[in-house]
Amino acid sequence: GIKWMSSLEAKFEDAKDKKPTAEKLERLRREKINRFRNQHRINIQGADLPDPIASFDQLQKEYKVHPKIMENIQAAGFHVPTPIQMQAIPVMLHGRELLASAPTGSGKTLAFCIPLLTHLKQPRNKGFRALIISPTRELASQTHRELVKLAEGTGFRIHMIHKAAEAAKKFGPKSSKKF
Repeated sequence: GIKWMSSLEAKFEDAKDKKPTAEKLERLRREKINRFRNQHRINIQGADLPDPIASFDQLQKEYKVHPKIMENIQAAGFHVPTPIQMQAIPVMLHGRELLASAPTGSGKTLAFCIPLLTHLKQPRNKGFRALIISPTRELASQTHRELVKLAEGTGFRIHMIHKAAEAAKKFGPKSSKKF
């Protein structure tokens, strides 16, 4: 049979039938994330990308970043992540490759140092476990300084090597600290 109703009744009937489905909730979540990225001028490409973080606190809650590293981030005066940090840190914590571009002073160094230390988990006496190559001595020095501050109290040993021959002389050819 035919069901007759007024347009007002039809609107009420439609509203009653529309319960949020998993698809709709996911679409709303994606829209919210896209608005957040647009608001912070974060442009990203790729498939199945992790959501950006809005605060450093999320790192400890969602990614189990070492509490001492979190303490060092706060002590260094970083309270809110920059746009590059908001997106790059989760991408690298998910073990994904990343090519990022951001202006000087935007926080790129911290954006890759936090995931680096998190992936290493804890210090081990197994020689070098990570290597950062810098194009200039100044940039290497800046990266070294930031990593030392970030890793303070965690037991990680951070070294800067700018002349391999000097390092070999300093530690000797039979040293366990071979570069």
